[in-house]
Amino acid sequence: MIRFLGTIFAGLLGLAFGSFLNVCLNRWPDDESVVSPRSHCRNCEHTLAWWENLPLASWLALHGRCRNCQAQISWRYPLVEFSVGALWAFQAWKFLSVALDPALFTHALPMRDLYQALGDLLVSMILEWMLVALACLDAEDFWLPDRLTLPGTALAFAWVALAPALQKLDPAYVPKFSMGFQIESAAIAAMINVVVPSGLVLLVRWVYQFIRQREGIGMGDAKLMAMLAAWLGLPGALLSFALGAILGSVAAFAVLAVPAWRRGSASWAASTLPLGTFLCISGIVSSLWGKPIIAAYLRWSGF
Repeated sequence: MIRFLGTIFAGLLGLAFGSFLNVCLNRWPDDESVVSPRSHCRNCEHTLAWWENLPLASWLALHGRCRNCQAQISWRYPLVEFSVGALWAFQAWKFLSVALDPALFTHALPMRDLYQALGDLLVSMILEWMLVALACLDAEDFWLPDRLTLPGTALAFAWVALAPALQKLDPAYVPKFSMGFQIESAAIAAMINVVVPSGLVLLVRWVYQFIRQREGIGMGDAKLMAMLAAWLGLPGALLSFALGAILGSVAAFAVLAVPAWRRGSASWAASTLPLGTFLCISGIVSSLWGKPIIAAYLRWSGF
């Protein structure tokens, strides 16, 4: 019962933060405040009543249209709210599965595992919120803002570096190395993890620019890969890159097959695709199921 209620609460909280994210997605590209003015229709400036601003429910009640001018409300609004709500509910379910494990109360499960699980829950929720934001911003505006990628990378470094300190919270903890050495080693490993995937994107960017004589991959994509590597580690980041490349290839074939889907140019060779969006989607997949996917691949390849 507690697990069910906790999951529902996390899902509702995710819906609320998804609704706030929609405000950010509307206003960040125009460098507007996310605090004022109040939420309003972008077409007729109608200020929304409280019941018109309920996450997901209001969009359904209004049939996806503004109550005042009947302008269509983008599908992005319910999709963002539902995505954040579903992801946060899933993370809460995983955490409560650990926190309510009977082994914890028989002292068979170290307390540091509970602290680690709680920390993983919080940082996973932050990461998924940022990835949904970046996916939408790149899909709509081809923009991966530094205000998300750089603080996201810094926060990941802080979490990775401080994670060893959680071991000291366990009463049964017996130190093997100095805490300073552990933190320094974790930070160095995180630095290496960041350099390799972001360097791979920069290499692809340089090769594309050398061959086509025009920019094909922006610096924002390299910074996004650095953020993913800081959060997911090297294997998770490489998995995200591979899955993102596959999704991008599928999208490219779709653009090639359906001319109406091309953006910015009538020529398929000059059309643009939001690579960051595909990397964000694959990053979410990697954060949720990266370990079993990598393990299955290693078994299949014979490693």
